[in-house]
Formats: sequence, structure tokens, C-alpha cells
Amino acid sequence: MSEEQGKHLKKPDWLKVRLPGGKNFSGIKDIIESRGLHTICSSGNCPNMAECWNAGTATFMILGEICTRSCGFCATKSGKPFPPDPDEPVRVAESIKLMNLRHCVITSVDRDDLSDAGASHWAQTIREIKRVNPGITIEVLVPDFGGSLTDLDAIMAEKPEIVSHNLETVRSLTPKVRSAAKYDRSLKILRHIALSGTVAKSGIMVGLGETETEVLETMDDLLQAGVSIMTIGQYLRPTLNHLPVKEYIHPDLFEKYRQTGILKGFRHIESKPMVRSSYHAEKHVS
Repeated sequence: MSEEQGKHLKKPDWLKVRLPGGKNFSGIKDIIESRGLHTICSSGNCPNMAECWNAGTATFMILGEICTRSCGFCATKSGKPFPPDPDEPVRVAESIKLMNLRHCVITSVDRDDLSDAGASHWAQTIREIKRVNPGITIEVLVPDFGGSLTDLDAIMAEKPEIVSHNLETVRSLTPKVRSAAKYDRSLKILRHIALSGTVAKSGIMVGLGETETEVLETMDDLLQAGVSIMTIGQYLRPTLNHLPVKEYIHPDLFEKYRQTGILKGFRHIESKPMVRSSYHAEKHVS
């Protein structure tokens, strides 16, 4: 039964999440909130927030917390964003230093309202992180910049170790799941990343109505684009205003996807119900 048929569809035992808490969790929360920063951990209702924050890691979300797109799966606010904060790159860099991170993940909302979709702000943030935190490794989870490879190149020029861009779902469901994004445009972005010599990464959600065959076809599409790291996780409905869950995928099928992905040629593949795109990101650098 899907959530379209029953609004109170019971989650299986394997989707139980430990409530946030702990000394490190509180410390990370204080650093982020005291500097007026945003994380996709909280904005996206990530189920791994407690685990990651207690491990001393967080995924920073730059360019504000309001997205110009309104995807059917995403809990991030949508609407008219505020202008980029010129002090944000410094605050992010200093927070990373306070958290004593060796690896950080940076993402952003979509900023279709800006002439460069926020690329210059992205580049400035990466430069500032490296200046304040010598030796740190960086993964960036970027939007599609409306397909502009020039904007993407502005970020690539700062040489982050990993550049990630999520397909989010299979080809057939893309028009329904993603607001303005296009499946082939995302593959073009990923192919450009890989051809530059940078590690390319992508991820999808399952449980939205895709078939096993479609998941395997998506793997093939990503590999052909040069992607070497993939994540697969269960879609969880943020609110009743978002797309319903069609199916809760059993952990055994997630493991089957992981094993198949490795056999197909991915260097790393994270595939479990609670996996999100930045889960265990520090392990993907090596």
C-alpha cells in the first residue's frame, strides 16, 4: 500500500531513527546557529543528522535557505530568496575550523534568480574554506546551474576533491519528482565533471515508484557519464504536501543494488534505507 492509499502508512522497523542528542550534537548545533548558517541536515530533515553531528560532521548549505525551485520530494523552503550574504563564506570557513573538520561537504539551494546561479558565491566559499582550513578536503554537492558549464567551471577551478550532483530519481519519474531539472541535463553536468578529471558523484532515492530495472539503467547511465561514486536511499515523505511514498524498499534489495553497482564498476556505492548523498562522505575521498 502506498501513502496515496493511506496517509498513515506505518514505517517498517528498519526505518526507525534515533532522536538527535549528545554532547557533540549540541556543540555543532550551537556553532551553526550562533553564526546564522544553514545545513541541509536540518533544512532537509535528514534522518542521519544525529549520527553525523555526533561524529562532528555536517553538510553546510550556502546561498540561504530558500530555493527558487519546488521539487516534490524536498523539504527545503521554496520562494523568493534573499540576496547572497557576502559574509557567509567567512562564517562557513570559521565554523569548519571550530568543528575541527578534516573533510567538509558544501551544498546549496537552487538560485535561478541570480545571473550565474550563485557560482561566484560558491567559488568564494571554497576559496575561503581552504584559506582558513589548510589541508582540508572538500566535497561540493552542486545544483545544475540551468545547464551552464561556464558556471560549473567557476567552481571546478577551485579544485574541490569531489563534485556531486544528484539525479535524485530514474528517468521516467524525473518530470514528476524534480521541479525544473532534467535527467539528461544532469547527466551532461556529471559528464563534464568527470571529463575534467575530478571525482564525480551522484545519488538517487527509491520508493517513488521506480522499478528495479530502471534503477539498474540509471546506474548504467551514471557510469557512462563517468560517475564513480553513487548513493541510494529510501525516499521519506517530508509532509503530506509532498510526493507520497509508493513503497518502502527492503534492506535486502538495497544490498542487492550495492553489490550490483560494485560489479558494474562504481568505486564506492552507499546503498541503505537511511543513506543520503553526504552519508559517510569522508570515506569517498580516498
